[in-house]
Amino acid sequence: MMSNNQDEINTLNANIGVFGGSFDPIHLGHIQSATHVANELGLAKVLLIPAYISPHKTSKALAPQASPKQRSNMVNQVCLDNCLFRLDERELVRGGHSFTLDTLKELKLTYSKNTLYLIIGMDSLLTFDRWHGYRDILTLCHVVVNTRPNYSLEQLNPVLRALVKTHQEINIASLKKSSAGKIYFTQPKLVNISSSEIRHQLKQQKNCQQYLQPEIQEFINKNKLYR
Repeated sequence: MMSNNQDEINTLNANIGVFGGSFDPIHLGHIQSATHVANELGLAKVLLIPAYISPHKTSKALAPQASPKQRSNMVNQVCLDNCLFRLDERELVRGGHSFTLDTLKELKLTYSKNTLYLIIGMDSLLTFDRWHGYRDILTLCHVVVNTRPNYSLEQLNPVLRALVKTHQEINIASLKKSSAGKIYFTQPKLVNISSSEIRHQLKQQKNCQQYLQPEIQEFINKNKLYR
């Protein structure tokens, strides 16, 4: 489901956030983190991109429990409720391993007039040098690191420390003067929710309404997910 207003975004010369993940399920931590980034950087839209198969979650134990269609439906519900977000299904349509580099190459063709901001968490930054074509990723977008509790720059390996030292930008005005190649750390925001913990609690038949939008909770209950 590509955006019906894709041409409108193109004509805005707008800054676009790119936020991918399994979204199994999508929860308030995802929504609050992405909104926090959008507010701080003035992003016009944030594309929510469900992964078909995350290259970092190839084992059966880590594979999504909800089907691609179910995860897409949940993400779409969030988008219907919040005009900041747009569902982008290109990784589900493409199938196979969902490499961020391939997605960004496609997005640059689709949104040629826009600057892309790849939103990741501090946990993802810790393994960024193991991402496929990680240096090439920085030629296509800025990387925005959403700081999270219990993670710090001291945990980065020497390769990533050097990468951050070379590419980090701390000034938003300077960040927006370039179209790609910078790493920016957001202002800290306490969002400590994980999909795995939500799935665990749902399996224990615990109430997770404090972590989920009501429509997502209803969808999970209706489809008997994570039981």
